[in-house]
Order: sequence, then C-alpha cells, then structure tokens
Amino acid sequence: MRFIVVDGLDGAGKDTHARFIAKRYEKKGEKVLIRNHPSDSFFGRRAKKNLLGRGKISHLKASIYYFLDVIYSLLRYYRRVDTLVFVRYIGGVFYLPTPIAKVLYSFFSTVLPTSRYMFFLEAKPEVLLERLLKREEKEMFENIRDLQEVRERALSLLKGWHVINTEKEIEKTRAEIEKILDELDGKAGKTGV
Repeated sequence: MRFIVVDGLDGAGKDTHARFIAKRYEKKGEKVLIRNHPSDSFFGRRAKKNLLGRGKISHLKASIYYFLDVIYSLLRYYRRVDTLVFVRYIGGVFYLPTPIAKVLYSFFSTVLPTSRYMFFLEAKPEVLLERLLKREEKEMFENIRDLQEVRERALSLLKGWHVINTEKEIEKTRAEIEKILDELDGKAGKTGV
C-alpha cells in the first residue's frame, strides 16, 4: 500500500492537490481513498466544531479531537486500499505552542505510520490569508499572526518531508509533485516497498 500525506497550512491547496494525486493513481487502476481531517467521524465533527470556536479550551479540544480523528482513520483504513491519501496528518501539532509541538511531533512521527510520500504545502501567510478570506467559515487560526507563527514552527520541525511552495501557478506546483511521485514510485518499484 502507498501511504501519502498532504499536509500544510490552511489555504495552501491541500484538498486540490490531494485530489490531483488521487486521480493519478486511479488512472493506473488503483483503489484510492482520500481521508480528509477533520473528517466526517464523530471525532472529526467535534474537532471542526471546536476549530470554529475561540479560546484556549476550544483550541485544546480541537487538538485532542483532531488526533483522535486521525487515529480513527488509521485504524479503519490503513492497508485497505492500494493508495491512501491523508489530508492533514501529524501537521496538526504545528498549531500547538512550540514546546508542546516539538514533543508531540517527535512522538507522533515515531509511533504513527510515515512514508517517503509526505508533502507539506506552504505559502507566505499573506497569500494564505488572501485565499482564506474567500471562504465562508473562519477557523481560529486564520489570521496573519497565527499563520506566521504556525508556518515558522512547521518549517523548523519538518524533516524528511517534500516541502512544496504553492504560490506559483497550479500547473507548476502539480508538475513538481508529479516529478517527486515519479521518483518515489520508481524507487518503490525497485525495492519492492
């Protein structure tokens, strides 16, 4: 099974690029599933409700429900399809204060499945905010200060991810992702992994 993660800040294009990746493998005849977090599960609905709230309690609840939602998806769908695409995964820790984010990122990246197919989509906070202003619902982290802090925290913690800047034209971003997928699929074919 191919396990692909598409993570990044709000407005970076995660859903758009996850669908692009899924279509690539569907065209090859593979059974593909996209799991978007927060999902439609009980935990995902609770996470989403708290993301739309304000304050530290909502922040804490959103984080807890988010991670329970990810674990639920792993238990339910891991190894059940040819390609599993997770939209938002352990990158949820980047929204926590730095000391906690460091510890949890290290913990989760050790105990949860990872792969060479992990993409972090990013852009400057000003670009992200411009994209987010087009949405109807506004989540608690969708402001310039939080986007700047979360982006810095994420980029300082990421190791082994493919960091993709999504400020360029969508076709160029897709070509960059496609090239990486071609390389990874070639390596997987040679090693049997």
